[in-house]
Amino acid sequence: MAEGKKPPREKPPRVLSAVRGSDGRKRCPWPGSDPLYVAYHDEEWGAPEYDDRALFEKLVLDGFQAGLSWITILRKRPAFRAAFDGFAPERIARWDAAKKDALMQDSGVVRNRAKIEATQTLARIYLDLAAKGGFGRHLWSFVDGRPIQPGRKTLADIPAESAESRAIAKDLRARGGNFVGPTIIYAFMQATGMVNDHLVDCCRCEACRALARDLPS
Repeated sequence: MAEGKKPPREKPPRVLSAVRGSDGRKRCPWPGSDPLYVAYHDEEWGAPEYDDRALFEKLVLDGFQAGLSWITILRKRPAFRAAFDGFAPERIARWDAAKKDALMQDSGVVRNRAKIEATQTLARIYLDLAAKGGFGRHLWSFVDGRPIQPGRKTLADIPAESAESRAIAKDLRARGGNFVGPTIIYAFMQATGMVNDHLVDCCRCEACRALARDLPS
């Protein structure tokens, strides 16, 4: 090592287990202390979501997350909602070239032409499934309509994809979908409560489990 050159700083070990926050509650470690991220963890992530429009929005945003961090997308979510017509599939399916060009000039959203085109394709898939029994009903059918409860102890126990996410990805791709690979779909399943991946020591694990018990069969 050259004289006077400092050795590279070692990265702190990644926290894999639930951590206690300043409010005394134990949580999954990934939100850190960011108030927006903590609120998302405590109020949304992992809670079973059956509403078709909410599921559509989340799937679109998970596609936009590809290559980025979720907190980046979360911070941009209000801008996405404004620019993407409130995530109304009926309106998105009718986007013309001028609308898509305008989105590519909107600094409030992620400006990616392929992902914008994929959003319109997904809106058309949504409308097709809505006419055949429901978008949410179709997606939830891959887990028999009930959240999976794995009981993860650490982040190391959580896979990047699952048999169910691969099946959903295959189905959506067969319908023409893009940015719906098994890893993206697994993140979507976690967020919408199709699988409860809150760590067992996290304050939200049992809460989401209880919400699942309240769902209709």
